[in-house]
Amino acid sequence: MAGGQHRPSNDWSQSMLKQLITASLAALALTAPAVHAHEAGEIIVRAGAANVSPVEDSSRLKVGGAGVPGTQATLNDNTQLGLTAGYMITDHIGIELLAATPFTHRIGVKGVDAALGVPAGTIDGKFGDTKHLPPTISLQYYPLDGKSRIQPYVGAGLNYTWFFDEKLSSRQKANGFSDLKLDNSFGLALQLGMDVQITDKLLFNVAVWRMDIDTTATVRHSALGKVKVDVDVDPWVYMVGVGYKF
Repeated sequence: MAGGQHRPSNDWSQSMLKQLITASLAALALTAPAVHAHEAGEIIVRAGAANVSPVEDSSRLKVGGAGVPGTQATLNDNTQLGLTAGYMITDHIGIELLAATPFTHRIGVKGVDAALGVPAGTIDGKFGDTKHLPPTISLQYYPLDGKSRIQPYVGAGLNYTWFFDEKLSSRQKANGFSDLKLDNSFGLALQLGMDVQITDKLLFNVAVWRMDIDTTATVRHSALGKVKVDVDVDPWVYMVGVGYKF
């Protein structure tokens, strides 16, 4: 061009335009009239995939009350349908009950073969399975006001874990084990979550709990007698799903 002036390229101009449009849309989303968020008296039902991921800390397996060095129990994680039902006591305080379809966990043992001096794979590995239900009630606090589409919250409460339908593997039955039983547990639970309003009634939800779950597993052996192990399960529970307000 005359005078040595330089015209910005079309690519640069289009890039700037896209950035301006994106920024404008973001600003509109932040300033647009918000759908009303949580209010006192509302019932909020949430459902989604819930994963229980144990962070187990196992004692030694005990035979005749004495711990066997090098032995421990393990649990795997499991995903099921998670369900919560909450009630807003005030605009900022809620109470919620967590439920789920039964979780199934594989119980394993380690170090037993070496401790007993038997060939590897005789007892170590899968020991059995158990199911559990973890009903948990939490008091929740929502810090933001009702104009916010995003509603983070924290909660604290109590968990009761019911273990049932304990089953030994066929291999362990052949090894002489019988009568597997896990004690139920009662402990504290902490929660962190977030709702994102989609419409006045529909929302997207993510939540995580840390639960204090302790159990004692007992089993009988034809030669060893009663065998027991204490396990601090203490799982993280993760849930992603949708919710509906009534």
